[in-house]
Amino acid sequence: MVFVVTISSDFPTVTGFLHLGGLRTALYNYIFAKKHQGTFILRVEDTDQNRVVPGAAEGIEDMLNWAGIPPDESPGRGGPMGPYVQSLRLELYSQVVVALLASGAAYRCFCTPQRLELLRKEALRSQQTPRYDNRCRHLTPTEVAQKLSQGLDSVVRFRLEKGVEPFQDLVYGWSKHEVAEVEGDPVILKGDGFPTYHLANVVDDHHMGITHVLRGTEWLTSTSKHLLLYKALGWEPPQFGHLPLLLNKDGGKLSKRQGDIFLERFARDGFLPEALLDIITNCGSGFPEKQMGRTLKELISQFEVGRITTHSALLDLETLPEFNRIHLTRHIEDEGLRQKLVRELQGLVECTYRDQQVDPEVLEKEYVERVLLLRKGHISFLKNLVSSDYSYLWVRPSVSREQLQSISAEADEIGKLVLGLMTGQAAASTMEELNKDLRGLQKQTRETKYSSMMQLLRLALSGLQHGPSVAEMMVTLGPKEVCGRIHRALSS
Repeated sequence: MVFVVTISSDFPTVTGFLHLGGLRTALYNYIFAKKHQGTFILRVEDTDQNRVVPGAAEGIEDMLNWAGIPPDESPGRGGPMGPYVQSLRLELYSQVVVALLASGAAYRCFCTPQRLELLRKEALRSQQTPRYDNRCRHLTPTEVAQKLSQGLDSVVRFRLEKGVEPFQDLVYGWSKHEVAEVEGDPVILKGDGFPTYHLANVVDDHHMGITHVLRGTEWLTSTSKHLLLYKALGWEPPQFGHLPLLLNKDGGKLSKRQGDIFLERFARDGFLPEALLDIITNCGSGFPEKQMGRTLKELISQFEVGRITTHSALLDLETLPEFNRIHLTRHIEDEGLRQKLVRELQGLVECTYRDQQVDPEVLEKEYVERVLLLRKGHISFLKNLVSSDYSYLWVRPSVSREQLQSISAEADEIGKLVLGLMTGQAAASTMEELNKDLRGLQKQTRETKYSSMMQLLRLALSGLQHGPSVAEMMVTLGPKEVCGRIHRALSS
């Protein structure tokens, strides 16, 4: 089984190339292929040369690799069915067009852009859908030869026939669209020698041995047209499945404004690819139930194409941070993935606090790893750990004994009590346990109120007057670091 995803490289933006809708289409093809031990092919459509964005094709493949769903064959990876960029396959399309012209299934059209525009305006004026009137369909071979000898510009159109046979879509079931009754004959080869989508994808699917195509529902009505092309060429078509739309949670179209739904933006903002794969499948169908936190392996094992419904998938991006928290937690729990996070966090700390005094000890692997394990489940992004709320983790405070004594004359006694408590900790306590223990310590002081004791400890541990609770700081820093900071403060 060979599955293909054709992604255009002519996105009208240079800020991003692959958006969430394209990712979902690629993902469904990928998991369908992997479930059935098939081959997943990426083919880049660049037949509209006026809209091709330099570097877009490479950007698309890079983002699929980042998302963890790399194609088996592609422009970058190569493969036995290449080339995988349509602009490099023009000779093949030309040969097919010659065959269609010879059989009478296609014909040359010499209508000028001006005439086509007049047809469009007249149709709109009559409140009809614009369509080509098939004028050149009736030219004789002699008339065609004469116009060609005159050097007139032309395109090649495919002759649509009535009596379309129904086909069974993998998602929508039996379907049929009498395209000849509502459309004019479509252009399959443009004047510049480049094919249109209709021809290029039919030709490529055949020559690449594609068996299954999952694509957006916007191509459902065109499938009958494509099947007529297959019939005219005497080829067996692949099986088609059309995926319902991916929409905003309110049912509106996903906005591409300012690159909000492009993968580069999500990668830059610290989202994990697993979170994106999870959310775009969780909001749709194809699985036994909705379930947050599925891994790619689980998506593959649970996917059934027969479970895809025709209802649009409503995407609530406000929940994406929660998906990210779940998958970040899984990364932290995994030994191999955790080491990668350690290196990333060390880099973030150095970058964020490079202008401040960062003690080399807080960049040691063991300390950073422990911070990750203790904050597991509490953070949605790795970058949360370098926010102002967690600055105390990386910048050791410069606090004097006099500053602590200005809060409570019992600063030394309180310090000794806390040191005794932390020395007795076999491992980091929970915040609930620490809060209970700290209240017990406060009762051992002569006249220091609990709030004052917390103020003193917060200052000693972070140099801050406000911030996370003292118990949270102590749990995150760990007994060794807590004791070291209190020692330094009381000794200075």
